[in-house]
Order: sequence, then C-alpha cells, then structure tokens
Amino acid sequence: MVRNLSGWQRYLVGAWLTATALFHLYTATVGVLQPRLQRGAHLLLLLPLAFLLYPATKRSPTDRFTLLDSILALLSLFPPLYLMMFNDVLNVRFEFVDPLTPTQIILGLINIALLLEAIRRAVVPAMAALLLFLMGYLYVAPFLSGVFYSKPISLGKFVEMFYLITDSGIYGAITGISATVVALFVILGAFLEFTKVGDYLTKIAARIAGRGPGGPAKIAVLASGLFGTISGVAASNVYATGSFTIPMMKKLGYKPEFAGAVEAVASTGGIFMPPVMGAAAFVMSELTNIPYIEICAAALLGAVFYYVALGFTVHYVALRDGLKGMREDELPTRRELIRDLYLVAPAMGLVYFLVKGYSPFMAAYYSIWISIAISFFKRETMMTPTRLFQALQHGASNMVIVALACAGAGIVVSVLTHTGLGLGFASIIATLSKGNLLLALILVMIVCLILGMGLPTTPAYVIAVTIAAPALLKMDVDLLKSHMFALYFAKLSEVTPPVCVASYCAASIAGTDPMKVGFVSWRLALTGYLVGYIFIYNDALLLRGSIGEILTIIVLMSTISIALSVGVSGYFNRKLKPYEKLIAFLVVAFMVLASVYPGFPREIFAIGIAILGVAYLILTRFLLKKEPSRAL
Repeated sequence: MVRNLSGWQRYLVGAWLTATALFHLYTATVGVLQPRLQRGAHLLLLLPLAFLLYPATKRSPTDRFTLLDSILALLSLFPPLYLMMFNDVLNVRFEFVDPLTPTQIILGLINIALLLEAIRRAVVPAMAALLLFLMGYLYVAPFLSGVFYSKPISLGKFVEMFYLITDSGIYGAITGISATVVALFVILGAFLEFTKVGDYLTKIAARIAGRGPGGPAKIAVLASGLFGTISGVAASNVYATGSFTIPMMKKLGYKPEFAGAVEAVASTGGIFMPPVMGAAAFVMSELTNIPYIEICAAALLGAVFYYVALGFTVHYVALRDGLKGMREDELPTRRELIRDLYLVAPAMGLVYFLVKGYSPFMAAYYSIWISIAISFFKRETMMTPTRLFQALQHGASNMVIVALACAGAGIVVSVLTHTGLGLGFASIIATLSKGNLLLALILVMIVCLILGMGLPTTPAYVIAVTIAAPALLKMDVDLLKSHMFALYFAKLSEVTPPVCVASYCAASIAGTDPMKVGFVSWRLALTGYLVGYIFIYNDALLLRGSIGEILTIIVLMSTISIALSVGVSGYFNRKLKPYEKLIAFLVVAFMVLASVYPGFPREIFAIGIAILGVAYLILTRFLLKKEPSRAL
C-alpha cells in the first residue's frame, strides 16, 4: 500500500518524483549515459522512494514517513552515488581479480540489505525471501554435491557480484533495461492515463460488447485487452478496469468469484497483448537480440485466441444464467466515440514507430510527446503545469516497483550464472525428461509456475528463463520459442493457484475468497496453457510459415477456443449434460493433437471445419430464425 503523504512531506516527495521522471526524459532526449551512470542514477532516484512511500509494517503510519524511513532513504543514496563518482576507476579495474576496498565492501553490503528491505516493502515479501535463500545458498553450496555444488565464495566476491559489476547483479543488464526502455513506457502509461486514453478504451469496449448478454463481463474482456496494450502489468489492469467492471458484473448477476476471475484472466492477458507486452518483453528482446516487433508478432495470435476463448466463455455463461446486457442509455454514443477518436493517436504512433524500425525506447519517447500534444484538444485533459507535474509524479511512482523488481532479478541471475546452478537445473530437466520434449516442457512449465508465484512478471520471467532456456535449447527448441514459453508460464502464474496475484487483486474488489477466484481463473485461462505448448510444435502460431499454414492454425485454434469455452461454461444452445461437456473437452484434445502432430493433414481438416462452421452459421442465423414466422 502506497502512503498518502501530506504537508511538507508530500511536496518533498512530489519534487523528487518529478525530478526522477524528468531525468529519464532528459537522457532519452540527449542520450543515455554510460551503464553504471545511467543505472546508478536510476536507483539513486528510486530506491529512497521505497522507504518514503511504502510503510515498513501494517502498523506503520500511512500518511507520513518516520525518522527511520528517512534514515534508510538517506543511507540508500550513498552506494549508487559512489558508483557514479568513481565510474572511471571502476571501468578499468579487473573484475574478480582486483581486491575490493573496505569502503566498497561496506557500501555493497548496505546496498544489498537496503534493496532487500525495499523489495519486501514495495514489491512482495516472497521475492525478498527468495533472494535471501539464494544468497544463503552461496555459502551452503560448497557442502553440497552434484549440480548443487559450488566453490566457496569470499565476502569480497559476494559483494562484487551483486554490487560492482554491470553484466548482472543490482546494476546489471536487467536494471539497464529498467532505467531506459521500461522507464519510458511507464511514463508513457502515466501520460495516457492523464489524457483519459484508458477511459476511452473502456468506452470502446462498452460500445462493442455492452448490449449483448453479460455485457459488463465482455467489457472487462475487451477493455482489459485494450488497456493491456498500454499498461502491460496485470495488477494495474485489474485495478484500472476491474473497479468499473467487477461491480457491474456482480450487479448483473454474475457470481463474485466468476466476476473477479474474468477480470483477473482478462488483465493477465493484457500482458500478452502487443504492442506493449510489459517490461518482460523488453527484457526478452535485450537478452535474445530479437527485434521487439518480431516478439510482438510472435505473441499476437496466442493473445487473440486467449481472449476469444475467454469472450465465448463469458457469453455462454451469460446465456446459461439468463444474464442481460446494458441499456442503451448506459452506453457511450457513437458520436462521442468518433469525437474522441484522436485519443488512440499515441498508441497508433507507438505501433507506427515500431513497425518503421525504431527501437522501443525511441517509439515510447515519441509517443509521450504525441500524448502531450493531444491533451490540448480538451480542456479537462490539457497538460497544464499542474497536470504535467502530476503525470510525471505518477509515472515516477509507478517506476519504483519495476526498478526494485529488476534489480532483484539481477541478483537472481548473478547467483544462477556465477554458480552454474541455472545450467544444473537445465541438466536435471534434460535428465528427467530422457530426451522427451513434451515431458521436458511439462517440467519447465512447473518450474516457471513455481518460480513465478507471488512475483511480478519481469523477475518471474527472468528467473524462469535462466533455467528454462538452457533446458529447452538442449532439446533443440529455438531461442524465441524457449523464451516465449518461459514468458507465457511466468505470466500465467498470475492466475494459477495457490499464489495468483491478479486473482487476489480481483478478489479484493469482488469481495470474495481469493482462492475461489484463483481456481475459476485457472479454468478460464486454459487456452493460454495450450497456446504455450502448441507454438513449440507449430511455427504458424508464431506467424511463421506460409499463408496457408497460418490460416490453418487460425481455424484450428478458433475451434479449440470455442470448444474449450463450451466445456468450461457447460452451455451450447442449452445447458449441457456431463457427458456432453466431456465431448467438448475431447474435441479440444483432438484439435490440439491435429495442431501439433506433424503428419496430420491439417489443411484439409481445417477446410472441412471452416465449411461446417459456415454451414452452422447459415443454419442458425437464417433457416432456424424463419421457422417461428412460418408457424404463425
């Protein structure tokens, strides 16, 4: 919970937040600094805010920071400040050869301890516990055997691997991504929020889906998908759209756990949805050297069918329970939507710049200026000095959690790479699977889901891929697929019990049991699990291959999504009996096999399905609707 400061403390922290956002915009304008300088300034500005904005305990004051918080915030300035001041000296030293000075050891220990406390407060205690466990492993590893053995480590090397080097650790490459690309996208999200782009996307969703059966639930699906293209954070999506859609779903007649689950699953899907797929996608681009636009293209079909399945499930549940849509007077008018169409300009500009080959960093930078420009089209969104400062402060405030999570993920990567533990886990997976790719994928999925429990998406992905990628690469799975698989299941941990953060957030709004929401969310997100496996075996789902192959997988995935929604909802023109639900799931299983089995005549089969689908639509929409009129 973020503190709601007042008085001089509010103005002090507000000025600091403004300076933080302006620094990142400044370096985007004139050029990014050297790694240690850019990353050092990034944490110099954001680490103290964790102690000023987030209470230490539930009993700590929520309207002011304490003397201890002030001391910790002040103390957190010195480690990154030292790195920046002595950057030239540190650049020429021999890593892991030159001994550390007492000052470097003391400052490094302070930095590590304060980062752990900041993560405990602002991110999640589970991540702080994981980091402590891995640090403890460094000293226990010499007494272990097999893949868990590692050489003894000195205090100097312990500090150096986490504090001084720039390839991993607190100031490593992942923090570098946070200090550049991610920071700008967070600022862009703040400006889009203040220019009411998120509200406009919700209005579009309401106009498209609000009148149909279960309208508010369909609004949640569409709005969260659209909002996810500019947010990329599941918890943020839940609170941004769920505060509107969940109460409407409950009012309409949906059970609280189903209403919360729909929002949680829809919001998590926003992380998959291009063009902004969250910080993890930027990290993937940097780790793999695969262009970001290529990652977006690979994720597109999977995200679409994730939402298709969720949308049909919501529709069938509404029909099954007799739930109505919204009234016409409750919906935004077409004239209003056309009038405000200019609000999509920043998102369209972002897509344009990415397609034209601009880096995500520069695409976000130019989109920020577009959002500022369009704000002057309306008086209530105009970027006056007051609103400008508020947007900058909001953006910087949202950076805190991401920066801390990325710094913590750097520690994890440092432990896994310097000890060889990551490769050790990969060897274990390869040994247990005995060369069977499907078994290896199941083991990797379990690892990703477990490591992702309770963690934000970015560190969950980084930790998971450090283990998953080497294991899958050994099984001849290509680089993009390996990272996409880890990303999918690290993100699906947001809605996978027992620790499912997005479901917990939705449950708090719905006022119901988080575990009930979690298990319903898991059922609604099943398409995401299938997508993660299918693209490993079928390149067409990643938009690789011929037009015919891509159209074929579209037909097969459409059938999978609809059949799965029928089985989960238990409805198709009428309430289904248990054996009929089983048939729906058997259809899903058969379609999955058709999608992944290399010798299956997919193209012919897909044409047959398409013909049957068109015939069914003609029958239901034209012939059956005429029968009552003929009977009169």
